[in-house]
Amino acid sequence: MFSETLALTQNQGVNDHPALSQKKIPRRERLILALDVPGVTEAKGLVDRLGDAVRFYKIGLQLFMAGGYYELIEWLKGKNKQVFVDLKFFDVPETVKLAVAQLKGRGVTFATVHGNDAILKAAVDADSGVQVLAVTVLTSLDRGDLADLGFECDVESLVLSRARRALQIGCAGVISSGLEAPRLRQHLGQNLLIVSPGIRPVENKLIETDGRPIRRAADPRAKAEEIQGTIARIFGE
Repeated sequence: MFSETLALTQNQGVNDHPALSQKKIPRRERLILALDVPGVTEAKGLVDRLGDAVRFYKIGLQLFMAGGYYELIEWLKGKNKQVFVDLKFFDVPETVKLAVAQLKGRGVTFATVHGNDAILKAAVDADSGVQVLAVTVLTSLDRGDLADLGFECDVESLVLSRARRALQIGCAGVISSGLEAPRLRQHLGQNLLIVSPGIRPVENKLIETDGRPIRRAADPRAKAEEIQGTIARIFGE
């Protein structure tokens, strides 16, 4: 996952691609590593192994269900890491508001919220100090899935519509695939963060069912540093 970037190439810079952010985000915080591991012990081991190569971590439902979720957040903050809570809060608005409020004072940077305008507004109104990222359309859904759900439009139009409303409501940004990011940037400018999940190097073959280039690497820290180097070349920071 990359914060505020697209699929990276060796030859493009931030000024060569209008979809890339001009925001002054610390370069090493543009890479967000998903801690999709079975438990807290494995998560801590990976973080220790990566050291300074990764500064931003996403922790989702798998670790939430494993137990020790808040303790892991505190441990990560103790190591000066940024934390992204990816729980895709979705419920009646008041319940979402109360849930997001539980993150106040925990040092969390981002939290994902899924749902309609009322749900997004409730999350923003929680005043938790956490930046709310709206999930526009789950990246696993295709046109057929959207038709089954009653959406009579293409994916790109739906993403843009939901992103525009999320920005008006007060969300800091959206979760969007790299395919939709150029259109979002074209229509909404630099006013929102775009966090793109599942961005992987070109050499990462589709036949790899896991597809996590850092975790699967023989030397995860070296792989992370390689990706950080590419980010640095693109953003010039």
